[in-house]
Amino acid sequence: MPQIIVDHSTHIDFDREGFARELHASLVEIAAAKPEACKTQFRASEVTAFGYEEPGELGHAVVHVMIGLLAGRTEETKAKLTETVLELLKKHVREDGHSVLHASAEVRDLDPSYRKFER
Repeated sequence: MPQIIVDHSTHIDFDREGFARELHASLVEIAAAKPEACKTQFRASEVTAFGYEEPGELGHAVVHVMIGLLAGRTEETKAKLTETVLELLKKHVREDGHSVLHASAEVRDLDPSYRKFER
């Protein structure tokens, strides 16, 4: 915990390492997470569909960040985290002049069945 998954369009210019570093620091500050517990996975998607646009029209790029935390954070803390994520995405996803970026974030409580192990 926290478990972070970042789904994104492949074609975006995204400083993933810088984003993860700053996100982990924000989780420590805002949600009292332990630095060594922060884990982020990036999943690139080759195909992103948007609305009814025809191929070749103005491109669209998608980034969605899901943060799973152990239960107990207030709604205010969760909202502050999602706002921070969006600000970090503005900073770390570079504009390419061709795509419209659709960025979103959410914070979820991990299910009580959540377990982990380390080797």
